Amino acid sequence: MSARPDRTPLARSFFDRPVLTVAPDLLGRILVRRTADGPMELRITEVEAYEGAADPGSHAYRGRTARNASMFGPPGHAYVYFIYGMWFSLNLVCGPPDHASGVLLRAGEITVGADLAAKRRISARYPHELAKGPARLATALDVDRSLDGADLCAGPDSPLSLLAGTVTPPDLVSNGPRTGVGGAGAGHPYRYWITGDPTVSPYRAHAPRRRTT
Repeated sequence: MSARPDRTPLARSFFDRPVLTVAPDLLGRILVRRTADGPMELRITEVEAYEGAADPGSHAYRGRTARNASMFGPPGHAYVYFIYGMWFSLNLVCGPPDHASGVLLRAGEITVGADLAAKRRISARYPHELAKGPARLATALDVDRSLDGADLCAGPDSPLSLLAGTVTPPDLVSNGPRTGVGGAGAGHPYRYWITGDPTVSPYRAHAPRRRTT
């Protein structure tokens, strides 16, 4: 019989580490999302790391902008961005202030509040599809730009927090190139996932967008 997940809130020191250390260590942790409709919880199963100025695939590669300002810290905050004019993505800021590194939450299992998630993800056919992919995860958890900069270490009054959960053994962690990242950052093996977990999203290589005339 497996032990129950650890409900201890993770301190800021958990996030104040190199992003390539934090990213695989997030697998099996529990993200708590508090909404007006009730609490939701997500067991994290897939993530991607972005190293800021050292990483051509990062939003912060070319410096600070109004869009990516939350990436510059302090650690333990959320960075939420809008993509393709229709979807949001949730990232957790890591490392020292001004380093601008973060981890994209790509997928997970809704363990509390699946009924709330299903109302937002009406196209999901099965429970394991509710948060299978970063846009689906954000939709299921009712994440939008209003959560950009939210402090995950601010206690129960924060809309987001992270619990210790169950640490994933290294032999159950896989890694490979990030999904949809092109250019010089395409080959970086900064995507991490729990091997064989049904909630993990499929890998897709970068495909250049065609210009319309």
